[in-house]
Amino acid sequence: MTIKAEQQKLAPTALIELYEVTLKEAPANEEPFRFHTGTSGLNKNVIWRGNEYVALPIETEGFDINTQGSLPRPKLRVANVNGIFSALLRETEDLIGATLTRKRTFVRYLDAVNFPDGNPSADPTQEFPADVWFIDKKTLETRYLIEWELASAYDLQGVKLPRRQIIQNSCQWNYRDGNCNYQGSYFDKDNKPCLNKKDDTCPKTLKACEIRWCSVGGGTAILPFGGFPGATRT
Repeated sequence: MTIKAEQQKLAPTALIELYEVTLKEAPANEEPFRFHTGTSGLNKNVIWRGNEYVALPIETEGFDINTQGSLPRPKLRVANVNGIFSALLRETEDLIGATLTRKRTFVRYLDAVNFPDGNPSADPTQEFPADVWFIDKKTLETRYLIEWELASAYDLQGVKLPRRQIIQNSCQWNYRDGNCNYQGSYFDKDNKPCLNKKDDTCPKTLKACEIRWCSVGGGTAILPFGGFPGATRT
């Protein structure tokens, strides 16, 4: 069952929000800090796409986007248990400039390892489009609570548009990285299945993206294509 079909059910399974924080100018091989709020009923660490997300006392608000008024400024709050986060802030300049990615999926699609009897519905391709925000400023820090204000990529001082070149049929993501997110079978440069990892590559076309994602999503996956297929010459 696809995520769209699950969303339209009268009683869908719980929606879970997963967060990833990547420090500003972090090395390319450095793993992001992954966590979730535990509000979906899973008050424990969870595994999604083989990555562990730590359950933390987190509260978020303000992610709703409308077509009127100013851009949203979501808030992220975390309980400052034993001053752990205060110590982290001193080492990372209050996390200012860090990237926060919010991923959303339903509990039924989480990895089978999360459930004692496995999970036949586990599907790493079923998720809503990820939201990317930037930690813009720290608005509160006490012995009990820390709060940050987030900003979108279009709401940061000094940012100019467009942020990247508009190319019609050439994906600008790095193959299998955090934006591409493809973790399926190997394909060669001609979009043919292969067994050797060293031959695994992507020609960065829309067709290549469709072939790879349809191999794991059964033709129903949302393509994270990094190009602009609708762009035309004026």
